[in-house]
Amino acid sequence: MPTGVPIEISGLTKHFGPVAAVSDLSFTVEPGRVTGFLGPNGAGKTTTLRMLLGLIAPNAGTATFGGVPYARLESPLTSVGAALEASSFHPGRSARNHLLVYAQAARLPSATVDVALHKVGLTDYADRRVGGYSLGMRQRLGLAFALLGDPGVLVLDEPVNGLDPEGIKWIRLFLRELANEGRTILVSSHLLSEVQQSVDEVVIIAKGELVHRGTLASLDPAGGPQTIVESPDRPALVGALRASGFTVSELRSGVLVENAEPAQVGHVAFVAGIELSSLHRHRSGLEESFLTLVGEGGSL
Repeated sequence: MPTGVPIEISGLTKHFGPVAAVSDLSFTVEPGRVTGFLGPNGAGKTTTLRMLLGLIAPNAGTATFGGVPYARLESPLTSVGAALEASSFHPGRSARNHLLVYAQAARLPSATVDVALHKVGLTDYADRRVGGYSLGMRQRLGLAFALLGDPGVLVLDEPVNGLDPEGIKWIRLFLRELANEGRTILVSSHLLSEVQQSVDEVVIIAKGELVHRGTLASLDPAGGPQTIVESPDRPALVGALRASGFTVSELRSGVLVENAEPAQVGHVAFVAGIELSSLHRHRSGLEESFLTLVGEGGSL
């Protein structure tokens, strides 16, 4: 079974002319865990991953796998699997032939191609030209390439982009299985909601700088669902909710109900005979914290 090694980013810095894409970035990704690498578009995530994989040179700092830079790995494809883009395929080539080229170049058995395609659910589409693939299918093919050498480390850039809800659920479970095997998993995304059900830890950057590192719980000290509700008779609504044991706060945009789903709040209002003008789940404290950290938080 593949064994992961730590990904170690230390003082990583990259400038493009006067623009600082990444500034003195340091963090470690441990084996056996799924780490989310988060930040808004333009935060420096892809630049960091490209430096990690030796595609561009940093101005300062290091990025290594178990202390070894990517360029010095003895067998890169069997050590690190990476998928940075879902469009870097020859449109006239089948998925099987696309992977065979890389398998042969890495001196891997041709059977590894079918194994990788099976893992990502593309067996039935293996001989179809990639030019006819949907974006979601190209994402799966990129993941198959990353898995081709059965590596202990996976580096994936926006892997759920283009996937339907079923595909997103599948990849969440799949990444969890890979981490449980002892692999090191680093997954980038600009949306916390895409990865929050599958990651153990998060590394959040904004404007090329580290703004938070830790568990998901460290982002959401309050926890629990929140609901925003409003009524033409707000005092009656607030009274009914408090009488039912809920903690509420009156905001300009409505009444915030702690640790409550919309269905629970709606039931209280129905039983009390109170008309509602709006009822919806408030974005979690987790997401609120994330948006605040990256400078996109708003007030209610």
